[in-house]
Parts: sequence; C-alpha cells; structure tokens
Amino acid sequence: MQFGFLGINYKNASLAIRDKTSFTDAMKLEFFQRAEQAGVDQSMVLSTCNRSEVYYLFENELQQGQVQQIYEAMFPDVELGEYLVRLSGKEAMGYLFRIAAGMESLVLGEDQILGQVKEALDYSRTMGYSGKELNKVVRDAITCAKQIKTEWKVSEKPLSVSYIGVRKLAESYGISGKKILVIGSGKTACLALRYLYEYEGIHVMACSRTYAHAKRLREEFPELEAIPYEEWRSAIGQCDIVVSATSSPHLVVRREDFTPRAPIAFLDLAAPRDIDTDFAKDGQVTLINLDTLQEIAAKNQKERESLLAESGKLVEGKLQETAEWFFQSRMDSTIESLQQRCSEIVADGYGYLNRKMELSPREQKLLKKVLNASLQRLLREPIRELKKLDSEEKQEEYKKLVGQLFQI
Repeated sequence: MQFGFLGINYKNASLAIRDKTSFTDAMKLEFFQRAEQAGVDQSMVLSTCNRSEVYYLFENELQQGQVQQIYEAMFPDVELGEYLVRLSGKEAMGYLFRIAAGMESLVLGEDQILGQVKEALDYSRTMGYSGKELNKVVRDAITCAKQIKTEWKVSEKPLSVSYIGVRKLAESYGISGKKILVIGSGKTACLALRYLYEYEGIHVMACSRTYAHAKRLREEFPELEAIPYEEWRSAIGQCDIVVSATSSPHLVVRREDFTPRAPIAFLDLAAPRDIDTDFAKDGQVTLINLDTLQEIAAKNQKERESLLAESGKLVEGKLQETAEWFFQSRMDSTIESLQQRCSEIVADGYGYLNRKMELSPREQKLLKKVLNASLQRLLREPIRELKKLDSEEKQEEYKKLVGQLFQI
C-alpha cells in the first residue's frame, strides 16, 4: 500500500482551468465510489479556488493510473494532461504536510487551507472512504501545521495592505470612537470596512461615484451611513479619519480643496493615489499611503518566508515519523492475522483442556491467560522483526512466508 497524490493548482493551471475542475460534494462522492470500484477504498478530495487535488492509497501502478483516468473523466470538457501532477510515497506525504502548513499557498502561510484540509478529511471519513492509514497521514499533517502556527506565528505577519493600513492607523492615530469617511465601494474599500468595524464606537459614512454601490455596502455593514458622492467635501470636515480606495486615475482629495481645522488622519489605499501627498506637510495631518504599506507588506512577506524556512526542519522530522509509521503499517494485516491465529490456537487448547479437567472458574481464567501469554511470547520476537523490515521486497517476501508457515 502506498500514499498517492494527483491534482492541479494555481502554480500549473490558470483560474479558467481551475474553475472547470472544481468538485461539488456530489462529485466528491462519485469520485470516491469510482475509485473504490478500482480497488482504491481510501481517498480524500481537497477542492478550493486555488487547487483541485485528490489524496489516496493504492497498491500498484495500475490503480494509480486508474485514479488519474477517473479524475480526468470527472471533467470531460477539460484537457488536463499538461496540468496534472502525480506524486507517490513520501513525496506525496511531504506535499500534503506543506499544503496544511500553508507552504504551498498563493498567500504564503495563510491559515484558511488548514481548515479546508480538516473539512476534506471529515467529508471523506463521514462518507466512509477514509480508514486508519489515510486518517493517520492527514491528521499528522494537520497536527504539524498547528504546531507551526503556534510556535512560529507565521500568519501574524499580515500581507493585506487593507489590514496593514487599518492597523497602522490604529497604532499611529487611533480608531475607536472616531468618525470615519470611506471613499470608494470596491473590494479594497470593503476589506477596509471589515477591519475598521473591529473597533468600537465608530461612526462610518461611505460614498461612491455610483450611489447604489455605496448603499449596497449596507448589506454587510448595516450601521454604515451611505451618502451621495457629491457630499464628501462637506462630510470630510466632520470626520477624524478619511479612508480612500477608488479606481480614479487622478487625485480625489486635493490639498487646495480642503484645509484641516483639527487633527485628521488619511489612509490612502488607492493606486494611483487618491489623496494629495502635500497633506503630509501639515502638522495636524497623519497620512498613510501605499508606499509605506507595501514596504511593510514586503517586509512581512520576507519574514513569513524566513519563518516557514525555519519550520521546515519540523516538517521534515514529523514527515519522517509518519512515513516510517506508514511503511511499518504495511505489515499490520500480517501481524493481525498472526495474532488472530494465536487466539484460535488458545481457544482450541483451552476448550480441549477445559473438557478434560474439572476446573474452577478461577482456574479456567488462569489457564486461558497462561496459554495466551505463552503463545504471545513465542510470537513477540517474530512480530518485532516483521516491524523492522526496511524494504517492500522483504515485506512481500515475509508476508508470503508467514502465510505459508502459519496457514493464514
């Protein structure tokens, strides 16, 4: 039995291809069933916006090829040959360990993938397609990822400029209890609003060139006050903070249009800039823009890379332990058969002696224990040696030999 991987991800397939190879829950179940018919009775599907991957246990190259055929048949309208990656053994396990730890993610070290791996295993187990071996490998990968998250705290080095900007704003100026104007209604503005609403006592006004877009923000942020775009000049004088994230090709808030009468902070998340850099010359103004934020994001990216490189030694150590367990587990069925044969012999011997001798309940219990201990003692060394076998060839050879010797 070997551990296998097959799939595509953002590194080797475009978004258009990934969109066409996404698994629904019904498709996952269909894949499990088809794989089982091919003799692959343990498998897991990890399907996200960045990857469409399957992990499975197989016995031979024929089954490995059948898994690929089944995968390709799930998406008949897509030519997948050039995109598919196939791995096996320790290499496939190592890839899963790195996936769970966020080392293979588009956003290096992100946390979301860990939850997605957990969900993938839960679904496989719930449907009855994850056994002892697959559970062990995936859970070990999850445990290793959690240890990295706890000890190295990679995800605490933020990469989102919206998050970095709001946090920088909180550190240098303060956010709680402030009146805030947000100019823009796109993805960046929406992200900024999510982070702003983590602070208490704020009142937020939002405007966009299309008033309906600003109003739509209230679906997620019901406390937000949407105002017409034309009113931002009058609104800005009432605010402590202005966050701008438009797609305008020119400055939105110019120095000649607004003279601060009290301390105010500007957070400019737009490229090109929305807010005039001349505001930085005013002693009452705190100005934060992408120049600073991208510098912080780049520094954090390097720190994430460094931390994950450090944690690589942990991954390699944990991976080695799991690979050794997996290799030794190949002999489990033979060992279990030996122990079952031992139990049968104990039962036969005990039954015979119990019929021939008048034994008390205490003596019966003692006799059964002695018979079982004696046979287990006989098997202890052979079982220990079976677990030490260091090649598949030897394992297969000893499986056949034990089967012949013990008639199992």
